[in-house]
Amino acid sequence: MIYLYIACGGALGACLRYMTTQFVTFPFGTMGVNVLGSFIMGIAFVYVDLRIDSRLAAFVMTGLLGGFTTFSAFSLDAYKLWETGRSMLALGYVSLSVTGALVAVVLGIALARGLWA
Repeated sequence: MIYLYIACGGALGACLRYMTTQFVTFPFGTMGVNVLGSFIMGIAFVYVDLRIDSRLAAFVMTGLLGGFTTFSAFSLDAYKLWETGRSMLALGYVSLSVTGALVAVVLGIALARGLWA
């Protein structure tokens, strides 16, 4: 039954990611969902750790956020930039995406711990 929660969350997350990338200029849609998703993951990590059941955790963290954020799309975007000769944009994109996602997860954890500690 837990797989159904993950699948439903994943389907919703993937649709949300697709919708986001339709409205944000390439390649920044994918970077945006990775950073935003990492921030939400930080909040969810703390909240789940304190008071959420495993089914909802599977739906939100593994399914929804796993489907919403995707480093496979990120990797393909970086490759496309590199392949088309935009190497500096590719390097900047990779650096900002990784750094932004790490900072966002730390900020999400700090915020959630401040709210629920």
